[in-house]
Amino acid sequence: MALSLKPLDQQVIVITGASSGIGLATAKAAAAAGATVVLAARTREALAGAIDQIKYAGGQGIFVVADVTRREDLENLARRAMEDYGRIDTWVNNAGVGIWGRLDEVSDADRRQLFETNFWGMVYGSEIAVEHLRRTGGALINVGSVASDVALPLQGIYSASKHAVQGFTNALRMELAADRAPVSVTLIKPASIGTPMPQHVKNYTDREARFPPPIYKPEEVAAAILRAAAHPTRQLYVGGAARSLSALSRQAPLLMDWLGANILLPLQVGKQPATPTDNLDQGRAEAQIYGDHQGSMIRPSAYTRAATNPGVTLGAAGAAAALGAGLFLWSRRGGGDRAAGEVSTEEEVQAHPS
Repeated sequence: MALSLKPLDQQVIVITGASSGIGLATAKAAAAAGATVVLAARTREALAGAIDQIKYAGGQGIFVVADVTRREDLENLARRAMEDYGRIDTWVNNAGVGIWGRLDEVSDADRRQLFETNFWGMVYGSEIAVEHLRRTGGALINVGSVASDVALPLQGIYSASKHAVQGFTNALRMELAADRAPVSVTLIKPASIGTPMPQHVKNYTDREARFPPPIYKPEEVAAAILRAAAHPTRQLYVGGAARSLSALSRQAPLLMDWLGANILLPLQVGKQPATPTDNLDQGRAEAQIYGDHQGSMIRPSAYTRAATNPGVTLGAAGAAAALGAGLFLWSRRGGGDRAAGEVSTEEEVQAHPS
């Protein structure tokens, strides 16, 4: 059935993991567009700071302290949204945690905790959101990753969780379509994003986590999420590198294996000492969108602008895709962060209906 979503300025949008990074960037952008936001995370002080920032800028919304690993917390989140605003139009499952470490080093307890947040938190949120969206219509948006398509060394458990997010999201979309439910289901797949995640991950190495460049602005992910909130969209990649690595993993898996072992693995360990704390088991956020990326440029994404602009042709986007892949590989052969940061051309628009 044809789906119709409300304009952003008529929506109530629930966002988990909203105390920093992508979640906070999305909340600010949604509120600036006129939406009412309901923010959730584990850190009360950061949530209060986020809502203060939004209200100071003229937006409106509330926050609810919630741990997505607890279904009852998410049920309370939905209840608060309904009590205060009477409806939920878009639900964004964004909460996530990370682990930096080889698979044979990461403890079973830490593996399970990551899945509790990244996978089960998304499952609980999706099921609770769909209960409401089935009745009134709306959008469910799950934040996956390029790691939904590509396995990343040192992020093996994170990659596994994001593969699981993709499998669940795609199956849920099919089942809702079979029921002709008025719910749009979107998976967002960001590349490296300039959030505080390197300072938040559980780190088994002695060096601070480092994202492979190019690194994109969190606002680019927010733009993709809000595009999907107003226009039914199957999936969106954020950053040309995400689309390029995904295509490379499908079309040249042996080359992707070589790149992972020889380039991506050492590239993900920085020069400075590891941050001694993490947010795996408890909230640790600062109401900040950006984190420290050890000198790497955090840049906009022409690809994401194209992917969220329905007027861009697939032919032009396809040419950008090839260039984006070439630039990524060239930069890894010696161009370095500086060269990657100097070029802002990306790749192709997502070839899914939007």
